[in-house]
Amino acid sequence: MSAKIISIANQKGGVGKSTTAINLSAALAKKGNKVLIIDLDPQGNTSTGLGVDATMREKTSYDVIINKLLLADCTQPTQTKNLDLLPSIVDLSAVEIELKEVANREKILKSQIDTVKNRYDYVFIDCPPSLGVLTLNALVASHSIILPMQCEFYALEGLTQLFKTVDLVKSGLNKHIDVEGVLLTMYDARNKITKQVEHEVREFLGDKVFETVIPRNVRIAEAPSYGVPVVEYDKYSTGSLAYIKLANELLKRQQQLKKAA
Repeated sequence: MSAKIISIANQKGGVGKSTTAINLSAALAKKGNKVLIIDLDPQGNTSTGLGVDATMREKTSYDVIINKLLLADCTQPTQTKNLDLLPSIVDLSAVEIELKEVANREKILKSQIDTVKNRYDYVFIDCPPSLGVLTLNALVASHSIILPMQCEFYALEGLTQLFKTVDLVKSGLNKHIDVEGVLLTMYDARNKITKQVEHEVREFLGDKVFETVIPRNVRIAEAPSYGVPVVEYDKYSTGSLAYIKLANELLKRQQQLKKAA
C-alpha cells in the first residue's frame, strides 16, 4: 500500500477547501480506506472541524516542518474511524520567514510524507489560501490537486492562476503532479450565475471538472461547530450525499487509471 497524495488548494479563501478536505476524507474513511489529513492552513479550520481545538494540538504540522519532528509522532486519530489528522497551529503563518534561508525548503513536507505513505490509502493536504511556501510544499509532495471553486464569476480568474502554478511546479519540482479535478462548491441551481459559470468551466476544462457538485447546504455549515464531518452529522443531507458521491467518483477515477496503466 502506498498512499495517493492529494492537495486541496485555491489561493482564494472561502471556497470550501477545509470543508472538502474534511468530508471527502471522512467519506473515503467510512468506505474502509485509511486516510490522513494534513492541515497546512494556519487558520486550522480543518483541525477545528474534526473536533480538535487549539488546546488539543500538542504536536502539529509546524513541528513537522520547522522542528523536524517525525510526522508519525505528530498525527492523532479523529472521531471518525480510519481517519487520522496532523493538526495545524497559527505559528505556521511565520513559516515563510523561518524557512527563508533553508535549502530545499519546498521539499520538507514530501520527505516527511515519504516516511508514512505506506500506512495510508490517501493523504489529503489542506492548503492555505495563498501560493506561498506551504502550498508549494504541498504541491511538491502530491500526486494530484483538487481545486475547489465557488460558482461565481471572479473565481474563473483565480483558476487560471492556479493552473499556471501547477504547470510551474510540474516543469521544475514535481513532474508527476496533475490536476485531479476542479470541484464546483456552494452550488445553487436556482442562481443564474451558477449555471453560467458551470457551463464555462465545463466547456473550458471538460472532464477535468468533477461531475459531482457540492450544494449550498445548511448541514455542511453546521457540522464544524459540532466537530464532526457532515457525513456523520447528517448522513442523509444533500451536502453529505454530495461528498459521498464525490468519494465514489474519485475512487472510480483511480480504478480507471489503474486499468489504463
